[in-house]
Amino acid sequence: MMGPMSTSNELSEDRTTMANERTFSSWTGAGMGAIGLALAFKAVFGPFDPDWVAKAISTIPLMAAVFLFISAQKKACATLDWLTERKVEATGKRSYKIVSGLLCLTSVGAAFILWSL
Repeated sequence: MMGPMSTSNELSEDRTTMANERTFSSWTGAGMGAIGLALAFKAVFGPFDPDWVAKAISTIPLMAAVFLFISAQKKACATLDWLTERKVEATGKRSYKIVSGLLCLTSVGAAFILWSL
């Protein structure tokens, strides 16, 4: 038989916290895949005339990656806010913001390198 109701609620909140972390990881993984796709486009296009067309097409997945990283951070932080109202300990918002920020910088850096090739 299940324990007191608070134990069931605590377990539910723990599962929500872990699901939030897995979702953040999945979204950032999709963003990293988009970066890989952009680099693959550049490799596949190789020397292309006009050069800016290949670069522009390769930049689209990089913009999608930035969108994914920012969305992941916002959704994870919103879930944390909801959990914090209920006094659940979870990964801090700062961690999500740092990871998201670094990945956004990676995307922008990849775009810069792509356009300077």
